Amino acid sequence: MPRETIRSLLLIDEDAGQRRLVSAIAARAGWRTVVADSSVAALKVLKSPQGATIEAVLIDQREDTPIVVAELRGAHPDKVVHVLTTLDDLAVAVEAMRQGATDYLVKPIAPERLMAALDTAANRDSIEGELRPMAEKLWQPLSFDEIVGTVPAFRAALATAERAAESRVPVLIEGDRGTGKEMFAEAIHAASPRAQRPLIVIDCGAVPANVIDSTLFGHEQGAFAGAFDRKHGRFVEADGGTLFLDDVAALPLDTQARLLAVLESGRIWPLGARGCREVDVRVVAASRVTLAEEVAQGRFREDLLYRLAGVHVALPPLRERAADLPALARHLLDRIARQPGLRELDITDDALALLGAYDWPGNIRQLQNALFRAAVLCDAPSLTTADFPQIAQESFSRRRPRVESGHRMPSVATGGVLLYTPEGHLRPLEDIEGDVIRLAISHYRGRMSEVARRLGIGRSTLYRKLGDLGIDSAA
Repeated sequence: MPRETIRSLLLIDEDAGQRRLVSAIAARAGWRTVVADSSVAALKVLKSPQGATIEAVLIDQREDTPIVVAELRGAHPDKVVHVLTTLDDLAVAVEAMRQGATDYLVKPIAPERLMAALDTAANRDSIEGELRPMAEKLWQPLSFDEIVGTVPAFRAALATAERAAESRVPVLIEGDRGTGKEMFAEAIHAASPRAQRPLIVIDCGAVPANVIDSTLFGHEQGAFAGAFDRKHGRFVEADGGTLFLDDVAALPLDTQARLLAVLESGRIWPLGARGCREVDVRVVAASRVTLAEEVAQGRFREDLLYRLAGVHVALPPLRERAADLPALARHLLDRIARQPGLRELDITDDALALLGAYDWPGNIRQLQNALFRAAVLCDAPSLTTADFPQIAQESFSRRRPRVESGHRMPSVATGGVLLYTPEGHLRPLEDIEGDVIRLAISHYRGRMSEVARRLGIGRSTLYRKLGDLGIDSAA
């Protein structure tokens, strides 16, 4: 195997069953799993020749997990570290992120979440810090009344989805990655007569093509090699409720034909079964590519498109919703504050201006990620521009000059420190110095010796300045 194709995951876990599960999921994504039963054993592995192939570390959470994360990140800052946690221990996971963990995954492990985390690790050279997508999200579903947005295109999509919720017809939601397609699907289900029945979610792009039919429609025992037991598919699990098919464009053409037959007849044919089974399922599908274009390229069935698009909802990207960003950011911060280990935070106008100047290629999901990471690391009462260093750097590197209402956008230096007020005047030196120190503390994950060395000052001088500027060392 060529060197560049070798990717190893170091798993620190004492549970043999969970080790087998993680290893199997990682293997599907092309990763080899190396197991250690303690942090001491893990450090030995990382120091060995085998450590050169390890690109990510996954730690099963214990009380000392934040200490283990800090130890691993200190000795091997190039490794991506994820934490396995439970819903009851989220505060420990948040503290682990403060010590340098990239993200956390909630047990029981969802295969698509782990594969997303591994994909993040594999592509960390191009996406870092707050720009890095997170694998795990724990937000409660929103009703239509709770969804934030006033831009006309977004309100039109919202109104269409709300009207469609009461009907039985399929809904197709199209929009770029991270625009809120799953959020809309959840709201449609919650507002429908099926709200008390299950909403089953499947990411079609995360399921291998050779098992997607079995996953959707089920199979009988012995239907194919490895079919040791009978399995109910997602359609049966969603009977009486809603099935959300995310990334529906990823379905193979033969699976598309089977899906069309189900939508037309209301019956499924499990693999290897002699007969069919009737199901009552409302299908909501989503695609980040335009299905009409996929039809033109011969990659998607035209008749299936017509069936899925009983109601069509088009979500605009966040870059076209600039007027919504301040309210959306505050709404997301309010939801973040409800997570264990986090608290209420305000956000300054300068920080909102910075976020508004960014293009957000990852849309709402990326904004949510950026705010979450900033909230985890911030010790001040408000988020400032210094809490978004990489977004500031990205915005500065490709900044487009613009004038709105006679005011200039604030000028941002590389690294995310504002030099000018919105009126065009230089900010006080003390304020700039405070932002630089906060930026350095955030960038070097609170390692104060490294912060002092990089700023070119002594450690005692650094602590004196922290006291003078009223900055906590955990800021």
